[in-house]
Amino acid sequence: MRRRLTILGSTGSVGRQALDVVRTHPDLFDVVALSANSDAQTLRRQAVEFEPERIALESPDFPARSGFGCELLTGPGSAEHLAREPADVVLNGIVGFAGLAATVGALEAGNTLALANKESLVTGGEWVIGLAASGQILPVDSEHSAIFQCLEGAEGVSGVLLTASGGPFFALEKSRLLEVGPEDALKHPTWRMGPRITIDSATMMNKGLEVIEARHLFGIPYDDVRVTVHRQSVVHGGVFFEDGSVVLHAALPDMKLPIAYALLYPERADVGTLRVPFDNTTWTFEETRDDLFRCLPLAVEAGRAGGAYPVALNAANEVVVEAFLDGQLQFLQIPDVIEEVLDAVPDLGPMHSLEAISSADAWAREEAARRTRRAALR
Repeated sequence: MRRRLTILGSTGSVGRQALDVVRTHPDLFDVVALSANSDAQTLRRQAVEFEPERIALESPDFPARSGFGCELLTGPGSAEHLAREPADVVLNGIVGFAGLAATVGALEAGNTLALANKESLVTGGEWVIGLAASGQILPVDSEHSAIFQCLEGAEGVSGVLLTASGGPFFALEKSRLLEVGPEDALKHPTWRMGPRITIDSATMMNKGLEVIEARHLFGIPYDDVRVTVHRQSVVHGGVFFEDGSVVLHAALPDMKLPIAYALLYPERADVGTLRVPFDNTTWTFEETRDDLFRCLPLAVEAGRAGGAYPVALNAANEVVVEAFLDGQLQFLQIPDVIEEVLDAVPDLGPMHSLEAISSADAWAREEAARRTRRAALR
């Protein structure tokens, strides 16, 4: 049967690759809705090609309403509205905290959610998980998809493994890191991603957010979520068992694989990815360098603290990454400012509603912006 598919964030990296999957298997999908933040021109081209029933543009600064060939929603909250419309699968590929409301909308509407927006679980945590029925959330991140696949039918699980590429700077010493800039950080050695997640990979914050996500997705205690640096980006994750064995998931780095698996679960489809070579191949696994790439341990500590701390962590990170990309902060100042914000988190109460989480997010963004301005003057 053809699957009715909504893609939120269709003009971003995950959204574009999801549409590549649709192009490869047009007989399997009907694209019923697409959303973008502000890229109206790309959204218009996608609407012409895939002929959805409706599209949404979050930006209030929308162009002429003609040329889309379908119903057009505009302004803040448009993506959440689409997430609540009936669909077989809603893919949330929105970047950052902005994706939380759409995740909540899709879950409350009873839609199956293919989740690429890790911030939804970082900030929403147990509250978001509590909104989901069993099997309603399918992970799209390559690492969580790998763990999800390794866990199917598994018993006697003792822990999970997340692999990290290490980004472009993992082998550098501190003296070299003092000199790197945004253009250096955006040169990821194995993945091609958007700028925000690429910087997060360089700082290891992306892996910290993924640890929190894994905790909530799989119900695994933080002590049993292990991280290793795997520079080849072929092994994406694994599961440890009580008898001492481990099952690993391997594939060449291509986001179309986990995207297609989530969209078609439990079926699989060939999306043109090359097979993993086993001749003259070496895989390496290294310890993380938490003393230098401090965003990972900061994230894990915030996750353990719970409450407003993961919300503040994510908000502060979004602010300082933007400042780094704009040339306002040095690379090694990123974890410094985030730590300052975490140290200042007040008692903001339980994070059991979108309003509470949004309030904590707003506080942390203001605090991070203030401390970023101060750090920029040092």
